[in-house]
Amino acid sequence: MAENETYTVTEETFESVTELWQDSANRLKWDCLFVLPGWLKAWWQVFGIDRTPYLCSIRSRGELIGLAPLMVEGQTARLMGDTDVCDFQDVVVVPGREKAFFGTLFDHLKKQGIRQLDLEAMRSDSTLYRHLAQAATDQPFAVDCPSVDATMVLDLPTSWDTYLLQLTGKQRHEVKRKFRRLEEAGRVALRTLDDVTAVSSAMDTFLTLFKKNRTDKAQFMTDGMAAFFHALAIELASARILKLYFLMLDDAVVAAVMCFDYDETFLLYNNGYDQRYYSLSVGLLSKLFTLKESIRLGKKRYDFLKGTEAYKHRLGGKRIPLYSCRVSLA
Repeated sequence: MAENETYTVTEETFESVTELWQDSANRLKWDCLFVLPGWLKAWWQVFGIDRTPYLCSIRSRGELIGLAPLMVEGQTARLMGDTDVCDFQDVVVVPGREKAFFGTLFDHLKKQGIRQLDLEAMRSDSTLYRHLAQAATDQPFAVDCPSVDATMVLDLPTSWDTYLLQLTGKQRHEVKRKFRRLEEAGRVALRTLDDVTAVSSAMDTFLTLFKKNRTDKAQFMTDGMAAFFHALAIELASARILKLYFLMLDDAVVAAVMCFDYDETFLLYNNGYDQRYYSLSVGLLSKLFTLKESIRLGKKRYDFLKGTEAYKHRLGGKRIPLYSCRVSLA
């Protein structure tokens, strides 16, 4: 931190964080979908019981340099959210101000009686992971960051034909064969829903298809989780980030995909399909349709999100490690 520079810490509200996100005058780098205000708000209203929110901003001479969307449980602070629905998380910092931000944040949390900072899922290229080690070196804090999983990301070409040429010959043949079989089965269309009214009325259809896929999906989608998905859909549709896709075959919905279009990246969040059309590979094809759509829209990346399932490798995804870090402030 610069000498003679004074830093102030402020506790924000969901409303003020939303205003900060919408304010183009500040230079915060909002590059993590899972800490956007709408996401935090949806998660908190469903899962925030028995937790204390601590949306912590740091300023220098009135200039906002960073935001840590935390919650507190006893003497432990965590990033707001959980790994069941947040694939990875981060803080929001002005580029170049990371050292001052982390130094001020750690000192402040320690003074507030926080003894441990648990950061459950961070990408290797996140602001947190890239600067955490240096922040801990500058101060006597112990940091442990084991690798826990990975997210799979595909750098997108400029055309669908170019994408197909990037696949192995065998995989390219399989993709074309699956598309051809689906087209032979009936009239195929991809329906896109992205406005609040349409998304709100369509979420029940999405959740029904989601729960019918597998037993573990049905168990995951509790009433509380369904309420979160509904709240999240409304928040991110309002922000023009959510895209809900229905794969149609002869006017029947055979698969649904929940995606997020944020910045230059398309993110595949969840999907479901009608088991009666399993032989037509509608689950995989519905994802491929959204990948094709992301190329058409000129996106630079397609994020398959957490998990290293084989199909993600076959479709060209590259592994980005995820880490779970614990910072001992005592």
